[in-house]
Amino acid sequence: MQLDYTTLDMQRRQHPAWRLLAADSAPLVASFLHRVFVVPNVRVMAQSNLAEALEDTLYGLREQLGSKAFPKSAQEYLNDWAANDKGWLRKFYPAGSDEPHFDLTPPTERALAWLGSLSDRSFVGTESRLLTLFGLLKQMSDGSETNPQARINELHKQRDAIDAEIARVVEGNMALLDDTALKDRFQQFTGLARELLADFREVEHNFRTLDRTVRERIALWDGAKGELLQEIMGERDAIAESDQGKSFRAFWDFLMSQSRQEEFTMLLARVLDLPPVSALEPDVRLKRVHYDWLEAGEYAQRTVAQLSQQLRRFLDDKAWLENRRIMDILHGIEGKALALRDTAPAALRVPDFMQIDEIGAGVELPLERPLYQPPMQTVLTSVALQAGDSDLDAAALFSQVRVDKAALSAHIRQSLQTQPQVTLAELLYTRPLQQGLSELVAYLQLASESSNSVVDETVRDTVAWQVGDEAGGWVTRRARLPRVIFVRS
Repeated sequence: MQLDYTTLDMQRRQHPAWRLLAADSAPLVASFLHRVFVVPNVRVMAQSNLAEALEDTLYGLREQLGSKAFPKSAQEYLNDWAANDKGWLRKFYPAGSDEPHFDLTPPTERALAWLGSLSDRSFVGTESRLLTLFGLLKQMSDGSETNPQARINELHKQRDAIDAEIARVVEGNMALLDDTALKDRFQQFTGLARELLADFREVEHNFRTLDRTVRERIALWDGAKGELLQEIMGERDAIAESDQGKSFRAFWDFLMSQSRQEEFTMLLARVLDLPPVSALEPDVRLKRVHYDWLEAGEYAQRTVAQLSQQLRRFLDDKAWLENRRIMDILHGIEGKALALRDTAPAALRVPDFMQIDEIGAGVELPLERPLYQPPMQTVLTSVALQAGDSDLDAAALFSQVRVDKAALSAHIRQSLQTQPQVTLAELLYTRPLQQGLSELVAYLQLASESSNSVVDETVRDTVAWQVGDEAGGWVTRRARLPRVIFVRS
C-alpha cells in the first residue's frame, strides 16, 4: 500500500484500527480486549459474561480515577464498540442461541498486536531472522528449479553436509547454540505463533464476508436457480484457489496430522525446559499454542460449513416452492374440471370430441420383464387302452364352470375409478359371488399377480356365497381370510 497523503487520510477516517488508536478511551478498550480475548485466546464470548468482566474492570478504574470516570454502563460500552462507526467488536447471534455474542474484528487484533510491539524487548535478535530469510530464499530457489541436474547437485551438496555433520558428532565435536541464540530464536517463535493466531481471525472474517454476501444474494434473487449457484460456487472456488485459500488448506492439512502434532508437542516441551528459555518466563499458554491454532482453524472451517448449509437450505426451499406451484396448478385443473362436469359447454357435447385411452400412464420397467424360458415339450406315450366293465358317473365332467377373470378385473377397475382403494369384501358386497369358491379363488389369484394390491394380515374379513344343495334349496357358505386391498395405480 502506498503511504501517500490521500490514502492515509482515508485510513485515518475509516479504518477501525486507526480509530481505536486515536480514541480517548483507547487504553480502556485495548487493555480490556487484550486481556479478555487475546491472552486466553477466546474466540467468542457471550454478552452476559463479557459485560460482567467489563463491569469489574470499570469498577476498578473508578476506584482509581474517581466515580465520574467512564460514566456509561458496561452494556452501553459494548454496544458502542460494536457499532458501525467503531467496528472494534463483532456482535452476532450464533445458531440456536437468543443471546448476542461478541468477537474481535481483524483490525482490532492488528491494532493490539502493534501496541504490543511498542514494548521494549530485553534484546533485539537479528541472527534468527536473518537465517529465516536465508532459509526462505533457499526454499524458493530450490522449489522453483526446473533443471533436474541442478536439483541433483543441490541434493548431493546437502548429503555431503549431513555426512560431514555426522562425522563431527561421531568424533564428539557437536556445535551447540549458546544462550543468546536460543533466546533470539525463541522470541521469533513466540512472535510468529501470536501472529498466526491473528491471521486466523482475518481468514475467518474473509469467509464470513463471503457467507454474508451469499445470504444477501439468495434473499434478493429472483432468477434461475442454476445461475445463482454457478455464480456463488464460482466465488467459493475462487477463494479456495486463491493464495490465501491454498496456504490455509496446506497449513490445516499439516496441523491435522497426528504425527506432526505429537512431534510439535515433544519439541515444544523440550525447548520450554531449556534454562535460557525458562529464564525468559514465557507465557504458560505457549505450551498449548498448537491447540489454539486448531481451535482458531475450526472457526474458519465452521464458517465454510455454514455457507454450505445456506446453499442446501436454498435448494430445499426452491424445491418446495416448485412442488407447491405444481400442486397448485393440478388443483386448479381439478377445480375447473369439476366445475364443467355438470355444465359442460356445447363444444364438449359433440360426440367423440376427445378420447382418453387410459386415465394413467403405464410404466413397465425393463427389469420387470421375465427372462426367456424355453417352452416345455410334452412327451406322449402310447398306452393300450383296456375296456372296463364298470359304469362311471360322467356328470362331473359336464358340471365344470369357467370363471371370467377379465370380467372380474373390469369390476375392480370400475370400482377404483370412484375411490383410491377398495377391499375384496367391498367388491363382493357390490357384486356377490356367482360361481362360488372358484370365483373367490380367481379374485385371490388376481390380487397375487397384481402389483397394486396389498394383503393386511392383521385384519380378517368374512365373505359369503350361496350354493345349491341336493334338495334343490340354497346353502350359505362363509370364508374368513386376511383383508385384500386393491389400490388405484
